[in-house]
Amino acid sequence: MSLSRRAAVIGHPVGHSLSPVLHTAAYDALGLGGWQYTAVDTTVERLAEVVDDLDLGWAGLSVTMPLKHAVMDLVDHVDPLAQAVGAVNTVLVAPSQGGITLTGTNTDVYGLVEAIREGLVERHGSRDAAVRDAVVLGGGATAASTLAALGELGCTSPLVLVRSLARASGLQEAAARMGVTPRFEVLEPAAAPAVLTRADAVVSTMPAHAADPVADALGQHGDRPAGVLLDVVYDPRPTALSQAWVAHGGTVVGGERMLLHQAVEQVRLMTGRPGPVAVMDAALQGVLTADAA
Repeated sequence: MSLSRRAAVIGHPVGHSLSPVLHTAAYDALGLGGWQYTAVDTTVERLAEVVDDLDLGWAGLSVTMPLKHAVMDLVDHVDPLAQAVGAVNTVLVAPSQGGITLTGTNTDVYGLVEAIREGLVERHGSRDAAVRDAVVLGGGATAASTLAALGELGCTSPLVLVRSLARASGLQEAAARMGVTPRFEVLEPAAAPAVLTRADAVVSTMPAHAADPVADALGQHGDRPAGVLLDVVYDPRPTALSQAWVAHGGTVVGGERMLLHQAVEQVRLMTGRPGPVAVMDAALQGVLTADAA
């Protein structure tokens, strides 16, 4: 392993990204003093240029929106999970016959699985508690990773609630590639609590405030949620949906937990060493606490 390597998160915008905090804390804990991790604002139009500039001085890239699909066409290999999901959030740089080989992979699925398991521990005392019935809110790229994560947890036929069935074709194609068989229905906020509160796990992949009408309906529904809610939004936090869920006795896992665990896996893949979870978690909590002050 070289004494000095670079890595970065790319996307647009990325000024708010917490990835530099997480990865830098990991490098310090692992004694990788020569390693640097930065944020590089990158549009789809500039993506090819950024990828072309990679060399053996780079360990890899963390890839965020709106680049997770576009980058798949610019790497040498895409691993099977990322191919099935249809999204790459990690690019790894490795030497190859005097040059480099770029491999696209997906650690979002790992992050989702670990975040949901945290909720299962809090709710049931076991990270291996059964997830038989699950609901996914939203139909974008994160929803595809969520379907893969739920499949790993044993639920291969979740209900997916989307605002438009016509715009869910990409998610339906991803589900077919993964061998899962979700049911798709149009999201009706007033009716949603009836199914959400019965599920073992609910994952909201909707943008900030998009699930607020569901939160309002939950407040009027009155039933105690049976399972765990993971809301992938971590800015702002807590979301209205998370607050309503907790108010009615449910267990909530914030989106920052998914962010943490996907970064832990990225560190492992880029450095070859286990990501120091506790150190990275402490760094994350420090930033979130400061932001909330």
